[in-house]
Amino acid sequence: MHGLILQKKKMKINNSKQLKDLQKEFNQVFPYLKIEFFRKPHDEGNGSNEADILDIELTVEEVRDNNTEGFIPTDGAIPVGVFEKLFQDNFGLNVQVYRKSHGNWLQTWVTDVWTLEEQNNRGKILGNKDNLLAK
Repeated sequence: MHGLILQKKKMKINNSKQLKDLQKEFNQVFPYLKIEFFRKPHDEGNGSNEADILDIELTVEEVRDNNTEGFIPTDGAIPVGVFEKLFQDNFGLNVQVYRKSHGNWLQTWVTDVWTLEEQNNRGKILGNKDNLLAK
């Protein structure tokens, strides 16, 4: 049982996996967040250029130069900026975390010091407001 809990706290990265599968795995852990993949990295404290978003049908192998396989943690205590940097440094993938806010997906670069759990909780609060307004 303990092994199952640990397995949920990380995502496997390998060349054959499609970007959409990584998005789905991330969203299962953090339902009020999403990740997008980009052609180019973004600087710390800056957002990513939306024109550089990659097609989620692509595989990991098609969008990076290295072949490193392994796991990336999806522990809620990890700051967003650290999570994004792990993708880039360890796997050559340029990732940006987004949070739902008043019906729109926002890049979280302004709040990259917040943990994934804090971001997800904020998305839940704002999502609930959106749901109430929509009814």
